[in-house]
Amino acid sequence: MVVMGKVVAAHGILGWVKVQTFTEYLDSLDGYDHWWLGNERQPWREVELAECTVHGKILVARLAGCTDRNAAERLKGLLVAVPRSELPEAEADEVYWSDLIGCKVVNLAGEELGRVDTLLETGANDVLVVKRGSGEMLIPYIKQVVQQADVASKTITVDWQADYLA
Repeated sequence: MVVMGKVVAAHGILGWVKVQTFTEYLDSLDGYDHWWLGNERQPWREVELAECTVHGKILVARLAGCTDRNAAERLKGLLVAVPRSELPEAEADEVYWSDLIGCKVVNLAGEELGRVDTLLETGANDVLVVKRGSGEMLIPYIKQVVQQADVASKTITVDWQADYLA
């Protein structure tokens, strides 16, 4: 499974949910007939996507069997995933955002800066949100900074100092 988003809230009273996507395009999840919902506390289950649409900067979706606001609110916090086998192959110089989540981030001096918690799309470039303890560091995901993203070893090497503020 590849995590592609997260249910962040109910939308309206008819069972629609708001989904924060971890994809390049907001409507990328619309291409899948079935999603998998779950997280570390709730077991994964397959659900049928009835319909979805882009609403501002978020995706809103209606899932089969989710017919009212109460049902939609129970889905808040669940991750949205699809089977990796259904994803197109990434180009040689590309990686899926979901593959970067959880990667250890180290700088050129060998200092561990933390782990990737999520990514942000800023318009100018993507940004790694790196968590370490209770702190957070924002690192631009650009070729001048990211020296290597080794998905196999779950390690990202960056030209970034431990005391840089984003």
